[in-house]
Amino acid sequence: MINEEIRDREVRVVDQNGAQLGIMSTHQALLLAEERQLDLVKIAPQARPPVCKLMDYGKYRFEQSKREREIRKNQKVITIKEVRLSATIEDHDVDVKFKNAVKFLKDGNKVKVTIRFRGRQITHSEIGREVMKQFAERIKEYGNVERAPLIEGRNMTMLIAPREQN
Repeated sequence: MINEEIRDREVRVVDQNGAQLGIMSTHQALLLAEERQLDLVKIAPQARPPVCKLMDYGKYRFEQSKREREIRKNQKVITIKEVRLSATIEDHDVDVKFKNAVKFLKDGNKVKVTIRFRGRQITHSEIGREVMKQFAERIKEYGNVERAPLIEGRNMTMLIAPREQN
């Protein structure tokens, strides 16, 4: 709440430097703010009496939005890329999938490795687990296994996060 939106009878006033000006009526505080060409902003509404601060509210909002833009600009969006294997995959095919996974990890993305069991393959899920283990062993210098191989329905999934660069 700012300026005329403040409906309390009395407020504790703090100036723009943080110095206490004491408890006064809202009308007096508004006059003081107007005299200094500032806004009266309620910063602690739950206190008794509520605490209000004298500040340039437009400048405060501008600086706050500038900080938020800076934070958004600096954050890295991590996406999850998927590599699909098979329980009966051949060595060369694993090499191709491995190269793709390494490329994704170097870009800073997480990699979800999936094996889809077809037909009766689900009865021999240990074969798929072995393929996953070998794949994780090969890729360990580029990424860490974040979630171990886990069977969900007919799929076995494993999540690999990129290794931190020094």
